[in-house]
Amino acid sequence: MGFFDKIRKGLTKTKESLIKNIESVVIGYATIDEDFLEDLEMVLLSGDIGVRTTDFLMRQIRRGVTEGTIHNTNEVMPFMEKTVEELLKDDEKDLKEVHHPEVILVVGVNGVGKTTTIGKMSARYHKEGKKVLLAAADTFRAAASEQLTIWAERTGADIVKHAEGADPAAVAFDAVSAAKARGADVVLIDTAGRLQTKVNLMEELAKISRVVKKVIPDAPHQTLLVLDATTGQNAVSQAKNFSEIVPLTGVVLTKLDGTAKGGVVLSIYEELHVPVKWIGLGEREDDLERFNAKDFAKALFETTDHASGESTKV
Repeated sequence: MGFFDKIRKGLTKTKESLIKNIESVVIGYATIDEDFLEDLEMVLLSGDIGVRTTDFLMRQIRRGVTEGTIHNTNEVMPFMEKTVEELLKDDEKDLKEVHHPEVILVVGVNGVGKTTTIGKMSARYHKEGKKVLLAAADTFRAAASEQLTIWAERTGADIVKHAEGADPAAVAFDAVSAAKARGADVVLIDTAGRLQTKVNLMEELAKISRVVKKVIPDAPHQTLLVLDATTGQNAVSQAKNFSEIVPLTGVVLTKLDGTAKGGVVLSIYEELHVPVKWIGLGEREDDLERFNAKDFAKALFETTDHASGESTKV
């Protein structure tokens, strides 16, 4: 399956809740009036899109009505699709790695699938013909290094690891040095998901960034935050917390196929203006995909013709 087919399948639960509720409001009104707009706003607020994103969408819809872009209720969902696509494309940049090696720092709390995500990214890069090196810098969780070692073997990547409890910054330094010496294309640095306090975590990540710069002055080139889509607005709270600790360049959203809270993609962007770069759409190794705003918006607002059972665009 291509990205569009995967994201369409992955958004099934979100469509069964959020989009069906929007459709119900649209069908229930013949014309756009204040009652229609209030009901639509309530549906959006209940769909894990968040207050700020809902406010943004409602402002755009009201403007569309005033300016004559939207003439009737049937035109609301196509308008929302276009608005969502434009919203998520604002910071969408070419994801081709431009440094050699490209150093990617991966952060996130324990339990969101961070190490597994790194393994899947390694598999994706390997399939693209790139030489990958993994850095097991989460030295506080006993299983993290073992798990990453298995992924390295499975995806043909090199790995640098130290003993449990070692200095994570030292692991990162050795990994980037080895990558440079071996001509690696991509370095993926796993990090601890939780330390005693936010200050400890901030200091640890800052130290990793500092020592990496001693080898490659402009590294890390990307700092990706891994979030679990099934946690909805809690994922947004995590994103806020991590954005205060370290400058984020992007988000990896896992388990999007297992949740009705797919609207969190919009909420994360609107709250932080940090783009979603990758999304997880299943358990398999190849179920991590680069995010595509146009396909996401199209798949989200695609409706089902219940008479024929075929998917259609609104």
